[in-house]
Amino acid sequence: MTELTEQDRQRTVSWADPAIGARRAADMDGLEFLRAMQRGEIPAPPIAALLGMEMRSVEPGAVTFSLPSGEHLYNPIGSVHGGVACTLLDTVMGCAVHSRLERGQAYTTLELKVNLVRAITTEVPLVLAEGIVVSMGRRVATATGQIVDESGRLYAHASTTCLVFPVVG
Repeated sequence: MTELTEQDRQRTVSWADPAIGARRAADMDGLEFLRAMQRGEIPAPPIAALLGMEMRSVEPGAVTFSLPSGEHLYNPIGSVHGGVACTLLDTVMGCAVHSRLERGQAYTTLELKVNLVRAITTEVPLVLAEGIVVSMGRRVATATGQIVDESGRLYAHASTTCLVFPVVG
């Protein structure tokens, strides 16, 4: 493994105004919105830029993101912080639900259950996270998610419950 220098241990992050995406979301169905974001027509949210998450695929009820690991995501004991894995899982499960929203609908996470089963380190250069809708009701949606490496080895899995509601205003 190559020794990192202080120059390697610097990170500059920039992002677009998150209000741009929020305004556009109200005028599109969820799948249309996410596909426009994937194409770069709508800026990714600031959290994606901060962590390095990238949307790989989006289909109705299923979304995949990638995340490169790195020391900048480490906790004090030498692995990617569990909160990063939770954020990645919350993102893919929420986006899976978002992909099934009709125009004029929004959602928020009500409950999140995460199982961290293996440490993510820089020895794993890239992880993939997939979120899949399990149930999509008028007011409540559920989804599952998992984080794997490129060979399919499991690092974490999760489930969520989301509240679906009409966009106000």
